[in-house]
Amino acid sequence: MGIFDFVKSVGKKLGIGDEETPPSADDLKQELDSHGLGTENVSVEIEGDKAVIKGEVADQSIFEKAIMAVGNTLGVSQVEASEIKVADTSGAAADGPVFHEVKKGDNLWKIAKKHYGNGSKYTEIFEANKPMLKDPDLIYPGQMLRIPNLG
Repeated sequence: MGIFDFVKSVGKKLGIGDEETPPSADDLKQELDSHGLGTENVSVEIEGDKAVIKGEVADQSIFEKAIMAVGNTLGVSQVEASEIKVADTSGAAADGPVFHEVKKGDNLWKIAKKHYGNGSKYTEIFEANKPMLKDPDLIYPGQMLRIPNLG
């Protein structure tokens, strides 16, 4: 599993403070659970600006979405997920999860073209990032997106 890097100065703002002050572990756990992903057995700890998630999830997609939900939060620069168990690993890519940092000028079509060679597969990326993404046209530079394995 491992440590995943995020852009500390972008993302959803939780509670009070700024990117220099990471959100509390309780705020991150509440944000994670608000998405209804099935993360009831996941706990969140804070170590500086790194969030550590521990526990168990049902499958690879929930694991990756949990990383995205916590990491795309203002003030979080890393998510460590080395102590999380994935019950069903059948959807796991051999090389581990693939994430994409949104750059200025990116849209889901361009990102799908880059990763799949076909821009019309942008809906796969959008669906893979629900419920954190609510509109395929509303992505921002620095945001990390989950790129699903279409294997």
